[in-house]
Amino acid sequence: MKVVLAYSGGLDTSVLVRWIKDRFNAEVITFAADVGQEEELNGLAEKAKATGASAHYTVDLQEEFARDFIFPMIRANALYEGQYYLGTSIARPLIAKAHVEVARAENATHLAHGATGKGNDQCRFEISYAALAPDLQVIAPWRMEEFRKAFPGRSEMIEYCRKNGINVLASAKKPYSMDRNMLHISYEAGILEDPWFDPTVPENKDMFRLTSDPVDAPNEPEYIELDFENGDCVAINGEKMTPAQIMKKLNALAGKHGIGRVDLVENRFVGMKSRGVYETPGGTILMFAHRQVETLTMDRDLMHLRDSLMPKYAELIYNGFWFAPEREALQAFIDKSQEKVTGTVRVKLYKGNTICVGRKSPYSLYDENIASMEGVKSDYNPDDATGFIRLSSLRLRERALKQGVSEDAFANKCNLIKE
Repeated sequence: MKVVLAYSGGLDTSVLVRWIKDRFNAEVITFAADVGQEEELNGLAEKAKATGASAHYTVDLQEEFARDFIFPMIRANALYEGQYYLGTSIARPLIAKAHVEVARAENATHLAHGATGKGNDQCRFEISYAALAPDLQVIAPWRMEEFRKAFPGRSEMIEYCRKNGINVLASAKKPYSMDRNMLHISYEAGILEDPWFDPTVPENKDMFRLTSDPVDAPNEPEYIELDFENGDCVAINGEKMTPAQIMKKLNALAGKHGIGRVDLVENRFVGMKSRGVYETPGGTILMFAHRQVETLTMDRDLMHLRDSLMPKYAELIYNGFWFAPEREALQAFIDKSQEKVTGTVRVKLYKGNTICVGRKSPYSLYDENIASMEGVKSDYNPDDATGFIRLSSLRLRERALKQGVSEDAFANKCNLIKE
């Protein structure tokens, strides 16, 4: 039996390497996805092998993550429940895809992960596995009663490592859990489970890693320009960059100015509500600037139709259905809508705020002559509005004449004062 384990090098997955090896009499190969978490990957191969793994893979997915996952999502302006930038959610299908690729390369029969039995990640990983490799079996120890009984807490894990000669840094547990990638950092659980807890006060604000406190951000604004082609950002301040380079550059710029913090309560796929605190610095600027180009270049009804589909698209990503046919169909429509979303946006960054101070496009649908209130001649004739309004209101006029005016319309009378 050969198992490929998604591995971070932390206490949980260090325990899992040895426990799976002993419990299933299995060869365990560890796998880590480099999706921009940076220093968290240092020394993983040596640590995994010392813990009992026969081999280790660290797969660099940074460009693929930005190009094929983050950027397509930005084209949709996807937000889950109007607030969450889907930073964790969008990384999971790519990690699952690479996990399967490692398993195929090793002729493994099983995939294993350390996602908890209460969270979304177990769904995201395993739904992706089912779509990509339905023949592979999945080991999810946190859903196995024998594992939970053996390790009811952190102290039992530390003792297990001591007895088995597993070298882990048994530091005090952070009062919250954290997940990082190129798009964001998420913080949840522990002290954050109280939705009234304030992580921004001076004694708590050291939690934040990517963004400065807006109060402490520079007192002078910074101006940047972002160039877009077909809905994707291709340059910052005139410098062409790859998608991953763009994300890293925007993370640094936004973080400096305290941009991208979100504190919310969300509805998990498994049914419960969960409080999460997120830093999405570069993604916040990128989505904002993308929308500004769209305001110039997208047809109104096309934009409104795309926007009406966005909540479903975001929900599919959040719940783990990236590889589902409905997400792929929506993506095809979204990408078609972006064919003329090309232009430049000038943005002012200041103390947590992203402010548009200019936009232009060779495909702009904005016409100053049509929009002007100064009597400039154009294709728009104000006389035409009379018929337009009459036809638009026809059904309401007929309803009022034949069925009467709605009683609710005058339920509360205005305070009329005759002068």
